[in-house]
Amino acid sequence: MDDLNNEYEYDSCQKQQIAEAMLHGHMSYGRGDAHDMPRSMQIIEPQTPLFPSGPQGQLHSQPLSPDNSILGCGNSVSSSRRIYPFPYSDPGTPGISKSSDLSKDFGYGSVAWKERVDNWKSKQEKLQETATEVVVPSNGTKVDSVDENGTDVADTMMDEARQPLSRKVGIASSLINPYRMVIVLRLAVLGFFFRYRILNPVPNAFGLWLTSIVCEIWFAFSWILDQFPKWFPINRETYLDRLSLRYERDGEPSQLAAVDVFVSTVDPMKEPPLVTANTVLSILAVDYPVDKVSCYVSDDGAAMLTFEALSETSEFARKWVPFCKNFNIEPRGPEVYFSQKIDYLKDKVQPNFVKERRAMKREYEEFKVRINSLVAKAHKVPDEGWIMKDGTPWPGNNTRDHPGMIQVFLGHSGGLDTEGNELPRLVYVSREKRPGFNHHKKAGAMNALVRVSAVLTNAPYFLNLDCDHYINNSKALREAMCFMMDPTVGRKVCYVQFPQRFDGIDLNDRYANRNTVFFDINMKGLDGIQGPVYVGTGCCFRRQALYGYEPPIQPKKKTMTCDCLPGWCCGTRQTKVKSQKSKKTEKNHDPSQTDLPVPTSNLEDIEEGMEDNKSFTMSKKNFEKRFGQSPVFLASTLLEEGGVPLSVSPAGLLKEAIHVISCGYEDKTDWGLEIGWIYGSVTEDILTGFKMHARGWRSIYCMPERPAFKGTAPINLSDRLNQVLRWALGSVEIFLSRHCPLWYGYGARLKFLERFAYINTIVYPLTSIPLLVYCTLPAICLLTGKFIIPTISNIASLWFLGLFLSIIATGILEMRWSGVGIEEWWRNEQFWVIGGVSAHLFAVIQGFLKVLAGIDTNFTVTSKGSDDQDQFAELYLFKWTSLLIPPTTLLVINLVGVVAGISDAISSGYSSWGPLFGKLFFAFWVIVHLYPFLKGLMGRQNRTPTIVIVWSVLLASIFSLLWVRIDPFLIRVTGPNLKQCGINC
Repeated sequence: MDDLNNEYEYDSCQKQQIAEAMLHGHMSYGRGDAHDMPRSMQIIEPQTPLFPSGPQGQLHSQPLSPDNSILGCGNSVSSSRRIYPFPYSDPGTPGISKSSDLSKDFGYGSVAWKERVDNWKSKQEKLQETATEVVVPSNGTKVDSVDENGTDVADTMMDEARQPLSRKVGIASSLINPYRMVIVLRLAVLGFFFRYRILNPVPNAFGLWLTSIVCEIWFAFSWILDQFPKWFPINRETYLDRLSLRYERDGEPSQLAAVDVFVSTVDPMKEPPLVTANTVLSILAVDYPVDKVSCYVSDDGAAMLTFEALSETSEFARKWVPFCKNFNIEPRGPEVYFSQKIDYLKDKVQPNFVKERRAMKREYEEFKVRINSLVAKAHKVPDEGWIMKDGTPWPGNNTRDHPGMIQVFLGHSGGLDTEGNELPRLVYVSREKRPGFNHHKKAGAMNALVRVSAVLTNAPYFLNLDCDHYINNSKALREAMCFMMDPTVGRKVCYVQFPQRFDGIDLNDRYANRNTVFFDINMKGLDGIQGPVYVGTGCCFRRQALYGYEPPIQPKKKTMTCDCLPGWCCGTRQTKVKSQKSKKTEKNHDPSQTDLPVPTSNLEDIEEGMEDNKSFTMSKKNFEKRFGQSPVFLASTLLEEGGVPLSVSPAGLLKEAIHVISCGYEDKTDWGLEIGWIYGSVTEDILTGFKMHARGWRSIYCMPERPAFKGTAPINLSDRLNQVLRWALGSVEIFLSRHCPLWYGYGARLKFLERFAYINTIVYPLTSIPLLVYCTLPAICLLTGKFIIPTISNIASLWFLGLFLSIIATGILEMRWSGVGIEEWWRNEQFWVIGGVSAHLFAVIQGFLKVLAGIDTNFTVTSKGSDDQDQFAELYLFKWTSLLIPPTTLLVINLVGVVAGISDAISSGYSSWGPLFGKLFFAFWVIVHLYPFLKGLMGRQNRTPTIVIVWSVLLASIFSLLWVRIDPFLIRVTGPNLKQCGINC
């Protein structure tokens, strides 16, 4: 019988010993004197216990009980505990001691160290030998697979626990096979279509014809990149009951892995503190063991308002969390829960629920008033800056020059709810900012959170959320663990991506904010290849994958000595003894390229000869060069199952946490290059996921029936276009970088169709150029009387008809297997044109200027809320932006062209109506796609800024006049025009 608990586990005790040894080995050769260290900020807690335990009990068991802190200006909202600046390395502060020679204790280069490694290897061999003989329960006792009567010991529940935690659900063949057939048919029709178009030019409008051919070829190439990664779409199911049976047995501590949750915010004036507070409250109330959850809030703007709001949130959480768990509340964000227009008494049987709900709603309203008062006070910044209660300035008054700050609001035993139960940890983090350093915006803030969490809690998995994305499904973490902790597929999964869902979008979804086609069609297709791309939020990561390690490699099957005879005849090849050269190559192997979280290079260094300290010193230096100068953090990277080294004091942990968020920590390391969030693009999410897939990891797309997370989206036209502009600019930056999927990662483990998908994510903004030109052609044709297609025969018309039918059939079949509605599909098509001729075009221009000329572009954070009482007031809010000019100009010139074409047909007689229909269809195709843009331009009261109308009409008039004067696409007549003056010229 299989070993359920240890089938895929390694000896955690030995890894803990290795981490401890490396930790003290780093400490032994110095951290420098105190005066060499930068000044930072830290909460001084005289007796701060250590952080709580991790998934395998490797973390500290001592409780953390910090007092809540609140900072204020003048009369603060509540009492405060002082935040003190101090030199980084304080000899008087208990922490990491400078050991003169710890190698004697841990045996580096000694026989004891080599015996420790040999013991570790022998345990691995024994584990493999006994894996199929016994079942090892969680209490560690050995149980025979059969009893004295020869019957199986495992009962029905054990059999259920042995089953996979998730499974693939393929698309029905009756849905997917016709879809694939239509795609192949469409390819064939495209081939015949382009053959006809290329072999039949238009002599009297050769320029128009050639321009249209180039645009159509690019559209076909773009369609191929988008279509073929959707060839193998799949669905997935999870089994939460099996997860509980396997890792949460009655009477035993939960064996679920610990999870750190990251929330990032920058400007509380644009990202309302109440929104962030609701996200934090939904995390603290999640359905997961409280000692396994830690919430880290990154305040990259060092705002005192965010700090105070978080303090208020921690106090309200003491009442909100038990209410949610006692009555099984969904969702667990109070703002959304109390604003739901549903029967909140459904499925509620507790007699006191109504009374408790009313009391909690009153408590939440009072909480909102306190947050609103903080926001109102923050609008008026004192001349001297914010002052704390003890009279000292707030460290973050200068947002570009301030020390690092960490505050623990809730801890293992320091934060209890109103019923005396523990609450998850809540940690405020603001990394150090200094002039002259490149802080890398959000990517740098996320990397700082990775290091802080590794030092303080070091959970093996972490979830990242934007500040406006609350947990809508309290079992979201369990859904992710069904994949991460699945012994069959989990070890190769680098992250589990959830779809983004949004609240507050108008019913018609005018600007395709839901992005349903991408999340319900494209992402399902990628899940059948190597996994979905990382989209920046709602993603649960494996920490070791983000550290740059490779996934476990499946052992290769034994090959025969020859290919012509069967294996039973020739036998299997004998494994050759490694040469000294191959040993040397493996010895120098980069630790990031290993398939185990304990770098292979270290074990091989020890195996090859730890008699001298030189080889191990080189290994330590390699780790420092890769991860930075922090012994606690380096030791944490070796713990695959998470946990904090046991030998570090509480003050030492906090001091190391401050150190790893200093602005100079990443200098001359691989942070942002090979590990963590990758730098070099404003869309760091795409780049980060691509690097992990290139190493051979796979990702999972999880779509639970109840959406896991929900957020807000900018539903007005200007904010939506600016959001799309930022995404497109990031794609252009990746296209011009060394990480471009067109040339990066060949020879690695990135699958071919997965590369197709990544190429599509970075070249799609370039489609804006041919799209803009193609949308201009209808107006040109109507104004000049020429067309891009010659008079076609009946046979040639079949190719045009076949192409249109195949496009329609592809869309219909795609909607069938995905469940996407036709209205959502059509909105996506419309916004593809709107965004293509506006935001994508500007992104291409700005991207090339930024990369080639060094001209950087700053983006404002899109608004996360509205003060208007109307739910969709933001939909009609208009903000001036230059992105509105190109689509407005296209609308004007196409409308002018339609009027001019119809007027000319009326004056020319009946014979001119036939050729006019093709041109009108072309022009109406453009106008219909831009119709949502036209509605947004007019607003609720049809108010359009005068500057938009003036610029658009001016550009359209100039274009029309120049066209009449230059007429570049028509053949020039060198002699007299006989049609007008005959032989009398």
